[in-house]
Amino acid sequence: MFRSKVILIGVILGLTAVLALLPACRRRSATEKRYDLKGKVVAVEKDKRLATIAHEDIKGYMPGMVMPFTVKDDSALEMMKPGDLVQATLVVDGPAAWIEKVFLTEGAPGTSPPTVDGTSEAKAGDEVPNFALLNQDGKEIRIRNYRGKALLLTFIYTRCPDPNQCTLMSTNFAAVDQSLQKQPELSKTVHLLSISFDPDYDTPKVLRSYGAAFTGRYSDEDFQRWEFATGTKDEVKGIAQFFGMRYFHDTTTGDESVVHTLRTAIISPDGKVFKLYRGNEWKPEEAISDLGAALGKK
Repeated sequence: MFRSKVILIGVILGLTAVLALLPACRRRSATEKRYDLKGKVVAVEKDKRLATIAHEDIKGYMPGMVMPFTVKDDSALEMMKPGDLVQATLVVDGPAAWIEKVFLTEGAPGTSPPTVDGTSEAKAGDEVPNFALLNQDGKEIRIRNYRGKALLLTFIYTRCPDPNQCTLMSTNFAAVDQSLQKQPELSKTVHLLSISFDPDYDTPKVLRSYGAAFTGRYSDEDFQRWEFATGTKDEVKGIAQFFGMRYFHDTTTGDESVVHTLRTAIISPDGKVFKLYRGNEWKPEEAISDLGAALGKK
């Protein structure tokens, strides 16, 4: 009997130790409360895992003020910098509080914050390097292939779960594509290019399927006007950094998500940056107008 009790106690202690080592599987506490948070990053203290945010009123919780918040997501913490606009979920559980599901947008246009490698993002008039990529057909393409046309370029990844990020970029591009169908003269001198920053998953085959679904032409899609591309990790990183686009693979969530900012650019027929959209607020009709301007049309 004594031996049985010792074994039982050992099993219980062993299970307790195993559970203690599984924070990633932590169930949501019944006492947790969640609130939408919007604001602007004032300071980031990575060593303390803190981001000081000047936030708007948090409905049902507190008025707007400037205060520090704990950031549990390594990727979001790495990306944050003063001046970023932030949307997140504030989780409050008794005396503990932190933010999660962080979505970042760079500050007001007209500034050029440093990218992850310390360089400044491209600005109007900069010549775009002749980056090499692989399109949805597995064919190598280069930026110079589009000389003589106005190129509308954006960054996406096909598994993006946020409807206000990659899905919105592709929806906007689909609207531009549809508008171009009704303007054959403009359509001849405009090209669209969506670049995935998740090359491990977004193979040419995946991009072909994803792109055909967004154009709505499915098996009839020939990708003559709108291409989807990726490349090696270094190639994708190079073109993303040129435009100041930042992304980090989040290894803490277990769902292979990518924390990222947004970049959409118009490249003029001479291969130079004409305009850079730094968030998700641009509209398809705005892009159509800017594409016309890049081509010297009113």
